[in-house]
Amino acid sequence: MNRTARTSSRLAVSCAALLGALVAAPRAASAFCGFYVSGADKDLFADATQVVLMRDGTRTVLSMQNDYKGPPEDFALVVPVPVVLQKENVKTLSADVFKRIDTLSAPRLVEYWEQDPCPTGIGLGNIGTIGHGAGTGTGQGFGTGHGRMTTSVKVEARFEVGEYEIVILSATDSSGLDTWLRDNKYKIPANAEPALKPYVAAGSKFFVAKVNVSKVKFEDGRATLSPLRFHYDTDKLVLPVKLGLLNSGGTQDLIVHILAAERYEVANYPNVTIPTNLDVKESARASFGSFYAALFDRTLEKNPRAVVTEYAWQATNCDPCPGSAAGMSGVDLVTLGADVMPSMHVSGGAAGSASVRQGAVEVKGALPREVVQRVVRQSFGRFNACYGAGQLKNPNLAGRVTIEFVIGPDGRVQRATHGSSTLPDASVVECVTKSVGALQFPEPGDKKKVSVV
Repeated sequence: MNRTARTSSRLAVSCAALLGALVAAPRAASAFCGFYVSGADKDLFADATQVVLMRDGTRTVLSMQNDYKGPPEDFALVVPVPVVLQKENVKTLSADVFKRIDTLSAPRLVEYWEQDPCPTGIGLGNIGTIGHGAGTGTGQGFGTGHGRMTTSVKVEARFEVGEYEIVILSATDSSGLDTWLRDNKYKIPANAEPALKPYVAAGSKFFVAKVNVSKVKFEDGRATLSPLRFHYDTDKLVLPVKLGLLNSGGTQDLIVHILAAERYEVANYPNVTIPTNLDVKESARASFGSFYAALFDRTLEKNPRAVVTEYAWQATNCDPCPGSAAGMSGVDLVTLGADVMPSMHVSGGAAGSASVRQGAVEVKGALPREVVQRVVRQSFGRFNACYGAGQLKNPNLAGRVTIEFVIGPDGRVQRATHGSSTLPDASVVECVTKSVGALQFPEPGDKKKVSVV
């Protein structure tokens, strides 16, 4: 979750060492991009955190879903940020989008069997749209302060979003920030000041989001908090995970989803990729969750302190798709930050849910029709990207694209043109045509050209 429909990457970070998925048993995440402070004389523990980063140029959108283990008294979270955030930069999100991206990138076990060589014909075309919507966020500024004045700390902004009362702080020394939090009646971890020091020295600001417990749902002493999203411009993509260790109840994991036009790796830790596309025994079917957990643990055992890339694919497509998931929609992408990306040019609200289907295919030559269909299906991420770009300009975009192309003796597309298309956006039609032109097919059996419509 490349242009408007982005590439989705999922990284797992073991925070005890430091900072998780392709094969259907998602791992629990338990780390935090900041730390909790509380008005209660009890320990708070960060648990089950997911982070989604969308990156385009210098613009970063960070969305995070956190919960905590601790008493139901007022508490707050503290997150270093590179710039002073204003209320228009912050919003709350529905947790549903995190469920969808977690399902899409979760480990999955897939079974393949031989298909009927004469299925009902489907082919290129019939591009349609299903629904559209918009993400919203509100904030009104207010706040209070307590205790003695701390001259090394400045309150840069105050505002309220959802259940969060937010203060943006700047500090010239970490001890002053530590004092400010304590003077405002928050019990912070005893070792917080040394952990804050490198962020203060780097010029970071501090996003302090106090939670009004009367607006939060608690289940068995655990809060269900609205996910937070904020965006800013910075030359570097940095995720502040170290402070999360202050609330560690033991080993921590952090699931990081990155939506961008390219793949990312962590700069200051080893990077490894989880083994994937493995043939497994039938016994794995009944115990796939434990099988994958063992695979993940073995990967970290062989690569101590490593960051594990578990999943990388087009965000708007999946092959195979887990359950009823079918890639991220335009609405999902806008919810997670496409609406504030300079290159997106969103107008009229959120984009609709991209739905690309195949119509009838005619093949003339020595390539089976089902082979051509399969290659095209596997490339739906490219077509969804084209269509998603059009939807960001016109959420109701719908129509049909007919492509004619010639496959050469080496399996490459020699020529691709669009025919009687009904889709009104010429740029989308051209994008789909170019995407077809970039496809690679098996070599025809007779080493001659193959024509496809």
